[in-house]
Amino acid sequence: MAIVVEGNEIQSIQPSQDIIDEFGLGVQGTSASIEGIHVHDLGGQAVVPGLVDGHTHLLWSGDRSQEVAWRQEGKTYAEIASMGGGIRSTVQCTRSALDEDLLALGYARLRSALRTGTTHMEAKSGYGLSTESELKLLNVMDRLNTIEHTPSIDPTWMGAHDVPSDTTHEEYVESLISEQLPAVIDQGIARSADVFCEPGWFSVEESEDLLKASKSAGLRLRMHVDEFVDGGGGELACSLGVDTADHAYHTPNEVRMAMKQSGVNTGFLPGTPYAMGDSWPDMEWVVENQLPFTLATDFNPNCQTLSLPFMCSLMVQRCNVHPLNAIEAVTASAAKTTPHPSGLAHGVIAEGAVANFNIVDGPHWEAMCLRPSASPFSGTVLDGNFIAH
Repeated sequence: MAIVVEGNEIQSIQPSQDIIDEFGLGVQGTSASIEGIHVHDLGGQAVVPGLVDGHTHLLWSGDRSQEVAWRQEGKTYAEIASMGGGIRSTVQCTRSALDEDLLALGYARLRSALRTGTTHMEAKSGYGLSTESELKLLNVMDRLNTIEHTPSIDPTWMGAHDVPSDTTHEEYVESLISEQLPAVIDQGIARSADVFCEPGWFSVEESEDLLKASKSAGLRLRMHVDEFVDGGGGELACSLGVDTADHAYHTPNEVRMAMKQSGVNTGFLPGTPYAMGDSWPDMEWVVENQLPFTLATDFNPNCQTLSLPFMCSLMVQRCNVHPLNAIEAVTASAAKTTPHPSGLAHGVIAEGAVANFNIVDGPHWEAMCLRPSASPFSGTVLDGNFIAH
């Protein structure tokens, strides 16, 4: 089959010989530019849709590598936070970082993601935790979105990621609704809001207040739920009908079924248990019960990978997920909760969709799930532009 691209859109998908005859390209198997038509012969390599990373913490500064040793010593996530590590440590470094430094970090990370096939990603603020710093992070995301040949970004405000050390819990929650949210709306960059609904961070009641206020202000809703314990986040996700409830490692299966009935996607982030040593979710049960789910990297200071093929490899080779289910979870399914800024369909190879797709380095699409240490792609078409890797 041949894919005809014009601008940033897939115009036609037809048998290769039909396209060769229609455009007068001569002998099949040529790669050339003919009167403004660029021909790429893939030599039998497989093609998969552009990958969509539905959960990242793209922008932050600092280094928390010492926390690896603390975890090895048996310290919990909460204990590390009480020792001055965790989110608050990154907040201090991110607040002091210059805009241009964050822009450079973001650009380098986007290019890294592109090399492993990501063509679009959701990115959260949340390492500023003040109105000024949260707006700064969203503004840098907006600037990154103007740079060509990098994945596009779907921006999310996550002021409710943690409570900064310079205020009380109650004061911060109140300021999120009365000060930070209105400023984010006035800025006009964030499309969604996210809350870390977890015992020790934001309670179910606080999360509900924050999310309802965000929805009333016109933002879409996302959640972090049940990462460490069953904290009731899944039930709240159901009642609010959020777009996606992510982590969800400890969400009871009956709540997972209720999330399915409420149209809530479950976002599994396999990089987190890989990095943190937690147990894997029961993915066989998830697939058997046809729960809508996505896979994402959860790129953050503790999980520093932006490789979606690595996420797929973890699911296929550790959780017995079929490669097709894994690839669907980082393409078509992820695209449903993270729309493309063009308004075109993405995460699929179809006529009328945005021209985002990856060329597998080999004849079998399953190879995408079998190279955890290197990119499985020889090239990516991003917004209609062919980029060799």
